[in-house]
Amino acid sequence: MPRYSVFYWISSLLLLGDVYLWAGIKKKIFSYNLIIRILLVFLYWSSLIGVLVIIIGSAIVPLVEWNDVFRTYLFGFVFVVYTAKLLPVIFYLIADLGKFIKRTFHLTNKQNRKLVEQKSEGITRSKFLQYIGFLSGGLVFSTMFVGMFKWEYEFKIIKEKIKLPGLPNEFKNLRIVHISDFHLGNWGLSKAMETAVDKIMSLKPDVILFTGDIVTYSTKEVERFEGILSKLKAPLGIYAVLGNHDYGLYVSWPDKKAEEKNMTDLYDFYDRLGWKLLNNENSILEKNGEKLAIVGVENWGASKRFPKFGDIDKALKGAEDVKVKILLSHDPSHWDNVIIPGKYPIQLTLSGHTHGFQFGLETEKIKWSPAKYVYKHWAGLYKDSATGNYLYVNRGIGSIGYPGRIGILPEITLIEIV
Repeated sequence: MPRYSVFYWISSLLLLGDVYLWAGIKKKIFSYNLIIRILLVFLYWSSLIGVLVIIIGSAIVPLVEWNDVFRTYLFGFVFVVYTAKLLPVIFYLIADLGKFIKRTFHLTNKQNRKLVEQKSEGITRSKFLQYIGFLSGGLVFSTMFVGMFKWEYEFKIIKEKIKLPGLPNEFKNLRIVHISDFHLGNWGLSKAMETAVDKIMSLKPDVILFTGDIVTYSTKEVERFEGILSKLKAPLGIYAVLGNHDYGLYVSWPDKKAEEKNMTDLYDFYDRLGWKLLNNENSILEKNGEKLAIVGVENWGASKRFPKFGDIDKALKGAEDVKVKILLSHDPSHWDNVIIPGKYPIQLTLSGHTHGFQFGLETEKIKWSPAKYVYKHWAGLYKDSATGNYLYVNRGIGSIGYPGRIGILPEITLIEIV
């Protein structure tokens, strides 16, 4: 079982919510004929059945050994249904709270008469709130399912042109494709990955840079995608770093040996693909005597929940004399807390990790997501006013938790440096 002990507490809360909402709607459900009644009862409790399958199933067979597609859509179904149920529960609570307040304060006869008159004129406030709850819950339910089966695979190509002072002429107009956060264990359709690879290759990249989280739980997830990912090619190579999920930290391994083998398998996978994994090191691109450094650090996250394995000083060794450096660092908080305060001579940092929360609103004038309340820099291009150095945060090409996207689409970034 992945190390989410809080899952059991959440399951208990979900059960309480289910029981509470059921008490409010069961009378209506049991007013239908037998077949519809059975169907509605099953549909209502199917999400709880899903939770029980996860708890009992993971006790028998570790989740990391489950079929990735089955696990992804089971978690997705449970998440969507309970999110949709949340709104009716909230509105039922508001309605019941209103009733409680009225009874507590002993309304006068005059007030009671007014309430009776209001009831005779139409729907009560309590019923109105309940209907609003179910209407909004239905809207959430349908939207989230569209996000799972449609928007999850609508890969958006974002193009940026960035001017880097001191860039050697040989590297002017270098085409960099930046991708991040595959989370291969959360992909339902292998065909979608083929589409993503085709889109990446259509951009004719000179170099491809991947900023971590190729898996969600374990290296086992890469197996069905190795052939597809091997089609990614770039004249100057493909470079990658590790994200917080790549270390297998969210799995309860049977022993240290199994955990170490998981990492060895991941390193072997990168070797087979021909991608250069930069673990606190750098690789210097050279053309006609001119140089550009690709620097990579292991994961470093400001939050206590994430590992701090990144060592920028170690990663820069041997590249001190290269004027222009591009850093790959999975978590953008590394830029905020280490790179900028430390005044490191890195003109462009590429990150991922945030996924843009997989939910938000982006238009020409509006850019909003709950991610902004967690990360100072959560999606797109940023520039430090003091140094003039840049940070680009990729919204990720895969997903985690909820296997879908709403408003924040999966991203492939083309960066031209000039």
